[in-house]
Order: sequence, then C-alpha cells, then structure tokens
Amino acid sequence: MLKNIIKKNSYYDSATLMLLTSKVAPEVGGSHNIAVMMASEMNKDLMRNSGLLTEEGEAASPNDLIFAVKADDEQTVDDAIERAMAILDEKQSQKKSTSPGKNVFDTTAEALEQNPDAQLAVVSLPGAFAHIEVKRLLKAGVNVLLFSDNVSIENENMLKDLAIDNGLLMMGPDCGTAVVNGIGLGFANKIKRGNVGIVAASGTGLQEVMTLVSNFGGGVSQALGTGGRDLKEAIGGKMMLHALDMLEADAQTEIIAIVSKPPSASVIEKLKEKIDSLSKPVVVCLLGDDSNLLGSTDATVAHTLTETAQICLNLAATQAGSEPTAIAQRPDTESIVEEARTALNDEQRFIRGLYCGGTLSYETQLVLADELEMPYSNAPLDHDYELTDVTVSKAHTILDLGDDAFTVGKPHPMIEPSLRGERLLQEALDPTTAVIVLDIEIGYGSHDEAGQILADEVRHARVELEKVGRSVAFFATVCGSYEDYQGYDKQVQILEDAGITVFETNEHCARAAVAVVK
Repeated sequence: MLKNIIKKNSYYDSATLMLLTSKVAPEVGGSHNIAVMMASEMNKDLMRNSGLLTEEGEAASPNDLIFAVKADDEQTVDDAIERAMAILDEKQSQKKSTSPGKNVFDTTAEALEQNPDAQLAVVSLPGAFAHIEVKRLLKAGVNVLLFSDNVSIENENMLKDLAIDNGLLMMGPDCGTAVVNGIGLGFANKIKRGNVGIVAASGTGLQEVMTLVSNFGGGVSQALGTGGRDLKEAIGGKMMLHALDMLEADAQTEIIAIVSKPPSASVIEKLKEKIDSLSKPVVVCLLGDDSNLLGSTDATVAHTLTETAQICLNLAATQAGSEPTAIAQRPDTESIVEEARTALNDEQRFIRGLYCGGTLSYETQLVLADELEMPYSNAPLDHDYELTDVTVSKAHTILDLGDDAFTVGKPHPMIEPSLRGERLLQEALDPTTAVIVLDIEIGYGSHDEAGQILADEVRHARVELEKVGRSVAFFATVCGSYEDYQGYDKQVQILEDAGITVFETNEHCARAAVAVVK
C-alpha cells in the first residue's frame, strides 16, 4: 500500500528531513519505502521514479511537504505517518519554546534586528533561495556557513565577492564542516584548541586532519571550510585565498594547513602566489595532485591526510621545543595482514570500499592506484574507471555512499549509516572479495550509534559467509576525536568485538588492505 500525506506551506531543511526519514524508515522496511521531501519538481521526479508518488503528491506545490510511505498494510503506513507527524510537531513545539537562552525568529531581518552583535550564521535553505538570505547577512556584517547545495555558480561568486569585500567568511555552498574559535559547526568534532589553522575544500578530509592533530597531542585554532567548488576554475579559489589571509592575521594560528582534492591549474598558480606571501609555515595536501606545482614555494607538500596531520604535529612540536607524537600504524598490523591473507582462497583477490566520507573514499582510491592498480568507483580518480552501474562492483571498487547516486531522497550515511548494510552483504558474498574497507564518522551531527550499526551488519555478513565456507577481512577506521560524545574508544571496541579490525587513520586502513591482496 502507498500513501502520500501533504503538509501545506510547511518548509523544513534537508538535514531535518533526513533525520526524520532515518527514524521512521526501519518501521516500513527501509529507506526505499519512505520519502519525506519538499514538493519541488525535482523531488517529485525522484519520488515518481521511485514509485512513491500518488495523485495527492502530484498536486502538491513546492512550498508543501510530502510524506510518502509504502508498506504491506494500511496500519503500518498510518503508524509511520503518525510517527513522522509527531516528530515534526515536537520539533515545531521546540521551535516555539520560550525557554531561557533560546530565541526563534520568523525572518532573517528580525533575527538581525534582535541580535545586532551577531557575528556568524549557519544557513540551510533550498539552494535556489539561499543566496537571498546569505546576501542580507553578509551586508549586515555576519560571517556565514552555507550548508545548502544547488546554489548557482553565479550566486556563489556574487556571495563570495561580497564577503571578501567586507572581510567576512562565506563558507560554502555545500559546506558541512567547520570549527570557528573552538565552536563546531555542521558535522564537526570536539577538538583541542591549539595553533594549527586548517582551510579545506573537503568535509571528511578536514575532519580527518583536525581530529588526528587533536588526538595526537596538537590542537586546532580554526578549521574553515570553503565548499567543494571553491577551487574549481569557475570560482577561482576565492574563499580559500581569503581564508588563508584570515589565518595569517589570526593570532591563535601559527601553522597553516590546506586540504583539497586537486584544484584547477589556474587556482594552483594563485595558491602558490598566496603561500609565498604568508609568514607562517604552510602544509599543503592536494590529494592526488602529482604535478608538484607547489614545489617552488616554501610550503611543505603532503600526499595524504595522515601525512598532513603528522607534519602539522611535527611543526607544532618544533615550535614548542618538544618531541612530536607519531601517528604510527598499529603494531600488530603485520600479523593481522598475514592472518587475513591465509584465510582467503585463490578466487578472493579484490578490495571493496564502502565509505560514508567522500574524501576518505578518494584517499583510499589513491592508495590503491599507487600500490595496486586504478580502482573503479562512482566518484573515480579517472573517468575511465567510473562504474557504469553503481549497483555492481568490479575488480577493486571503492564507493562513496554519500554521493548523489546513493543518497537521492535518502539521508546521508553519516546521519543514517544503516543504508550501507545491504551493499555490505552483497560485497561480502561476492566470491572475489578479499577485504572490505569501511569508515564511520562520529561527532556533532553524526549518528549516535554508528559503530553498533556497522558491527551488527558485519556480524550478519559473517553468518552468511559461514554458510558458504568463506572468510572476508573487515577493516575500518573511525573518523573522530577522542573527546566526541559518542565515545571514540567505545565505538572502536564495539567494532573490534564484531571482528572488525580498526585502524587509527584511513590511510593506515587502506594500506593494510592492500598488503592483504598484494
């Protein structure tokens, strides 16, 4: 049975709707049986193609919210809709709460009027309209983290030019992570304060570096996101270059790190010029950039996220006159690799990666390309290795499960990691799979029990593997700080108890997997 319920003139941001979907989906057999979306034409197309749109949904306007639920019986559908409505009603009640320290405003103008000293705002609105409010905020002298995606290139340029002219940050669009003066924004982590300032055009890349710095004895002054398109030629690295100037002027920052996938050639030249103008030591990680175009600058070039964090730690220790802590591979790696290798049969030759973090997926591809061969992916290093069908892996395959190919109409796997379960079982039962590499992210915004969900999925896969008399190695990394509220050590122990080998960094995890099959 399929039912659509329309909530007229009710806007909710995508993060709220993703979280709601993740809470209700288990009651109706998974996320493929539910959609909770604003009724834009694009979203209705997605629901139509998924077989979740009824006549009532077709008639909804872009300002309306659609609940679409499919289940075997009417009672299950009604119960799911009632639960979803209750969650939204509770959120609305909280919004209207007048509890101390919590102010809710109906418009940006009203919020600015009541908070004339506000210095930073987080914006999560439909991309087609977000620029209107961001422009108003920037003109009022407020820095912005723009979570929204689907903002046009023209509007991104306009907003970043306006921000730069006013000496402000405009992080985004599609910026999910930042830490400003010790305050985490979006998918951030609880990290120690220190003298390392980071600016990044990648979300989980930023999280990996800042948590490693924090976990291994260093600290972070600022961690600034630019949005993924900033270093493309169409934007020209505007916010990256501006953020570098701000870190140069920041008294708390003594070491600067840059993290990004390879920028366009024209942006690299601008980066070189900017780096040469800075007085502070700079560490640059342009993942996969082998052009060495930064070789003529004073910057230290790192090739991986782990190396980036280690160099920052070394520099910080040198400045403090102390010995740096090494981010070392776990000491029993060799025996773990040997045990995994001896459990394989001759047919098991391939690594399969199922990643929630896009930059971590990208880094793992780089490790495989360097030590084995170019892997296939839905977000590949080389377009010749793009999967024509993302539902089927071939040879070495590393998937970014947060990519649009997997998340359209569904929560991001950092919010709802159980979306990985079905694919994990598929890869485990593939007779050519030798190692499955995985990640979980903890921290603000991430799932409370990501480790338990993954552990349960791996236990289920192991039961099915026993039935066919085969073993697969499961390697994972936890991207998070030791201080995150989910409990870093707790998550690691949960995974290890399920027979998943946990490595301190994503690079270490990937290299151990390579050692098993090499």
